[in-house]
Amino acid sequence: MEKFQLSVLFKIIGIGSASGILYHNDLLYVISDNSTYLYEYNIPNEKLNKIPLVDYPQENIPKKDKADFESISFLENKLYILGSGSTENRNKVVRYKLTSKKHSEKDFSIIFQDIKTQLEIKDEELNIEGLIQQNNIMYLFQRGNGMNSKNGIIYSNEDIENRVFKFVPFDLPKINNVSSTFTDAILIEDKIYFLASAEDTTSTYDDGEVLGSIIGTIDLITMKLKSSIQISNKHKFEGLTLYKKTATQIELLLCEDNDTEVLETTIYKLILE
Repeated sequence: MEKFQLSVLFKIIGIGSASGILYHNDLLYVISDNSTYLYEYNIPNEKLNKIPLVDYPQENIPKKDKADFESISFLENKLYILGSGSTENRNKVVRYKLTSKKHSEKDFSIIFQDIKTQLEIKDEELNIEGLIQQNNIMYLFQRGNGMNSKNGIIYSNEDIENRVFKFVPFDLPKINNVSSTFTDAILIEDKIYFLASAEDTTSTYDDGEVLGSIIGTIDLITMKLKSSIQISNKHKFEGLTLYKKTATQIELLLCEDNDTEVLETTIYKLILE
């Protein structure tokens, strides 16, 4: 991963504060950290469909009340949408079935509490920004932008009833002397592709000045950082999904959280060679 091309692919009117994306069968699914809708954008037809994830869905929800959906993953024809766990009302996971178009929700607070207890992560430090599921194993990407900078990958064993969590810390490259920390991740074959951004803050709750973003790869088996490259000095990219893959290059789609109430989202295309 030595060369990259970053460009604007299109804009979607009607979505604000995009925090995660997933591409599947010409449809782009987008989540927002201050909304309780799942957004389904038909790329060929340029049509946006808003799917309620709760009984009374809202947009531009105040920070103290929002569900803070930051992660979206795909497994067995279902989408899983997960809150960050950074406050008590951000502990929800929603499962959306693509076949039946129905959703169900579950309280994830017990699992988050197990993670904090087993890994000695303080309540104010937990901040999950990415989710990968492979068989019965969860890989959670902890954005360590708190005081203790506990940035890394949390993963479990395959025993759903008695999960044992492990933590692999990652010291990612700095931007302007500020460490970058995870904002999303996906799995392509046996390699993790991740986004990370540097933000001038020591809080998992309050935003700071955005200093840029990097993309990198991690070997899933060894859990070792393989490569990384800075792709922006101003964007806080928070969503990542595979678009196209050939023998010589990979095309990814990215979104960014603009931290405003404007309902407009820019989708970027990133080509890696």
